[in-house]
Amino acid sequence: MTPQRVPLLASLVVLLAAACTTTDHDGATSAPSTAPAPSATAAAPTDTAPTAPTAPATTAAAPADRGWRVTYGWGVPSSPARVTHTVTVPVTPAPGEPLPVLVQIQVGDHPAEGFSRITFAFRGPTPGYQVGYVSRVESDGSGAPVDLPGDAFLSVRFDPAQGHDSSGRNTVRAPARAIGYPTLRGWAPAGDFEGHLSFGLGLRTTGGPPPVRLAESTRPDGAHVVSVDVRRS
Repeated sequence: MTPQRVPLLASLVVLLAAACTTTDHDGATSAPSTAPAPSATAAAPTDTAPTAPTAPATTAAAPADRGWRVTYGWGVPSSPARVTHTVTVPVTPAPGEPLPVLVQIQVGDHPAEGFSRITFAFRGPTPGYQVGYVSRVESDGSGAPVDLPGDAFLSVRFDPAQGHDSSGRNTVRAPARAIGYPTLRGWAPAGDFEGHLSFGLGLRTTGGPPPVRLAESTRPDGAHVVSVDVRRS
């Protein structure tokens, strides 16, 4: 009996060893044991994605000018619309300029809002100004007609103001005189004489003189700005 039991025990040991090897192999290659790792990695972007749009919204809110206010609402002035400001002369001690000094003219088209704009930026206080329709714009002093495009004309006058420094040099940075917007077609100087600073605007109309709007603001650099808005046709 004893010689017959040894082969039987050996066979049982071999079978048990085989069973253990099979169990270890299945556990090492089981897909479910590694599946949670990709799921955790994929979930990470969804936690941070909602924060991406917030940065542009903050930077877009900063205004270019401060204290923008309308001084003449949309209308077609039957007589020049005038805004008065008291200016104490001289505005700067000698040898500085005695009057507000025009330093920049800019133009811009705003089709979504339905208007085009020309702005006049001054160093020193805001001068008084008037804007009105005229049959033609004339040069101060000589009365010679100012060449402007279009079929309707606006006269823009500032006083007291000047567009030159104490040495007589021009102080104004300005765009090309031909603007080419649908209604606002161009601008031109009309005078810088004895504290009166004048310009003309040329418009192309489709029926009648378009409404205008006047406003004031202060730039971050301290310049005082007068804007003239013209309805787009």
